[in-house]
Amino acid sequence: MSAVVHKVAQSVPVGQIMFWRSGFALLVICLYVMWRRDFPAGIRTKRPMLHVTRGLLGAFTMALSFLSLAYLPVANAQAIAYLAPIFTLPLAAFFLKERLTVSVIFAVGLGFGGVMFLLWDTLELPGEGAIIGIGAALGYALTMAFVRVHTKTMTHSESSTAIAFYFALTAMVFGLCTAPFGWEAVQRDEIMYLIAAGVLGGVGHIVSNKAVARAQVSTLAPFDFTGLIWALGFDLLFFQVFPSAFGLVGMVLITCAAMGIVLVRAPREERNNVTRPYVK
Repeated sequence: MSAVVHKVAQSVPVGQIMFWRSGFALLVICLYVMWRRDFPAGIRTKRPMLHVTRGLLGAFTMALSFLSLAYLPVANAQAIAYLAPIFTLPLAAFFLKERLTVSVIFAVGLGFGGVMFLLWDTLELPGEGAIIGIGAALGYALTMAFVRVHTKTMTHSESSTAIAFYFALTAMVFGLCTAPFGWEAVQRDEIMYLIAAGVLGGVGHIVSNKAVARAQVSTLAPFDFTGLIWALGFDLLFFQVFPSAFGLVGMVLITCAAMGIVLVRAPREERNNVTRPYVK
């Protein structure tokens, strides 16, 4: 989705992208709920104000993410965005009272080190607009950490589909409010990119919320880094770009971080008989 947004952001304003992305994501979420024969129960809410605060914070986070992608190459924007798991750990400990073990902290550090290896050849300061892009990416990383923790608190009473639905609705309205400031007439190719961003974003949001509902946010943090492995795979498949030696080392470090967390945390959660939150 980030690659699609980066492509279309060269000619379409961020607010307009948010509107299209959220609108088609909303359609995907509704189709998913109906496919599960859970409509409208699947989008009912017991605590609407939580959705308001989560939606507004999430919309602001999306705007920062798209702004960073408009001014930075995808790899640079993603590299800074991967600071979010680092920011998540102290927030999870403070707000959710999650216990940060040495293994969790080490795994996140190992994953972040893997990111640096992966981007060794691509981390270079871009030209015009770099300060805006870097500032937006840093802001995204910080606000995304808050969103992750906020979403975790909501999963105890709200379904993952309801969280995704009301976020997409809020972000769509947020994007629509930017129309008076100037939208562009989109071409057919741009429409296809915008639809793709919405579909990918909708699916991604559903599975992301389900992940947060089923595991501690500190456990999920190292897995965020594996997104770059997918990016390398797509580069190889579609663009015949093979990672450098540093890239291969980074992939190994990220994989070890993610698998290490699973092997260490899963047995402990089984012994403690962790109660799962509401994950319908």
